[in-house]
Amino acid sequence: MIRVFNHYFHVWTLRRILFDVGLALFALAAVMIVQGGQIGGATLAGTQVLSLAAGMFVINIIAGLYQRSGQRSIGESCLRAGVALVLALTLTYQVFALLPTDLANSAAVRVSAMLVISMVIVRRVFVGHWTGQARTGNRVLIFGAGPAAQMVGATLKNADPLAKIVGYFPGPNEKQSTVSEAERLSAERSLTETARAHGVDEIVVALTERRSGSMPMRELLDCKLAGVRVFDITTYFERMLGQIRIDYVNAGWLIFGDGFNQGFYRTAVKRIFDILCSLVLIIVSAPVMLLTAIAIKLESRGPVFYRQERVGANSRVFKVTKFRSMCTDAEKDGKPVWATKQDSRVTRIGNIIRKTRIDELPQLFNVLKGEMSLVGPRPERPYFVEQLTQEIPYYAVRHSIKPGVTGWAQVKYQYGSTVEDSAEKLQYDLYYVKNHSLFLDFVILFETVGVVLTGKGAR
Repeated sequence: MIRVFNHYFHVWTLRRILFDVGLALFALAAVMIVQGGQIGGATLAGTQVLSLAAGMFVINIIAGLYQRSGQRSIGESCLRAGVALVLALTLTYQVFALLPTDLANSAAVRVSAMLVISMVIVRRVFVGHWTGQARTGNRVLIFGAGPAAQMVGATLKNADPLAKIVGYFPGPNEKQSTVSEAERLSAERSLTETARAHGVDEIVVALTERRSGSMPMRELLDCKLAGVRVFDITTYFERMLGQIRIDYVNAGWLIFGDGFNQGFYRTAVKRIFDILCSLVLIIVSAPVMLLTAIAIKLESRGPVFYRQERVGANSRVFKVTKFRSMCTDAEKDGKPVWATKQDSRVTRIGNIIRKTRIDELPQLFNVLKGEMSLVGPRPERPYFVEQLTQEIPYYAVRHSIKPGVTGWAQVKYQYGSTVEDSAEKLQYDLYYVKNHSLFLDFVILFETVGVVLTGKGAR
């Protein structure tokens, strides 16, 4: 894993991005030179090349082609590639058709560029499935053999199938072992000797019992000095899954660790970004919002917009605005109720706008007013906030920043309708509050487009 502006990426993800962008730039520049017959023509068309390379980067992220494909079927990857191809070829044609060039063979350049882009996308799918299994990842030793260690092992296998778990080294005071005997490493040798013998790259400390004598600090230090990366379980989940596990985190780790920067500069930059983006999005989406308002009015009686109290930054209550997607008597008994799958209260138009997230568009006006941000934790109703704050530790931390129209939890976890779901989503919200930056906001916005296109998690 590598950290970029406080956000963790797999090294192979960055390699894929850099390779594809570099390949597209090189190939397109070569096409321009060959077809144009002169360096000057290629120079004049530099805007096209850069615009297309940037567009390809965005399209591949939206289509999920840079995500790990180990748990996707080849059919799903081909479907994603098909979507990327349609978007990329359309973009390529428009870029080279609309932007003027002095090249004599502009039509040939356009066709050649479309072929290059097609090959880049096909290669991405091929590499992701054919060469991915041939590569080897880090060799990981999990220090512990209890429930925490077992959870780390299961998470690692799902999150990074290329990683090799060499085994579980039981802690000296662990009384309960939940991993199989075949996976446990012998405790006859020290932790340092075991790590050296197995060529370990990383050690994840996942001890269930951490009382005096449970942590061989000297041996862990020796491992680190020998070049082995050592992580505690909380940092491991933060790096690998982009979440902070509330069942293993402690207040000391949150207080004395890095992150949670809420300075003036960050706040000012985020506010300017929110104003500019929300204005652009309101202008672009105005026709969609107008058609949606008409459709809602034609289908059923009642208001077009739905205003509801939500809890914002510093626990201040404000009224969020959304398109009405339910019948007017959805909560006729006056008691707040979470939306559920196949909710009977949702109208036909409401079902469409909820799946496409169009019902969220009026929240852009809340962003303009400063009540919300474009990216942040999902704003919750006061009734549920009071309940969740009592039942889930650290829940109030998410209210230290403005809520968002979209967020890290929204793109990583499906819609939550239970306390358990809220606890899971909180772990992603804590990660965002701790590591938020303009760069992470861009990452979330790109992934949001992919979520909207696939209808993932909508209710």
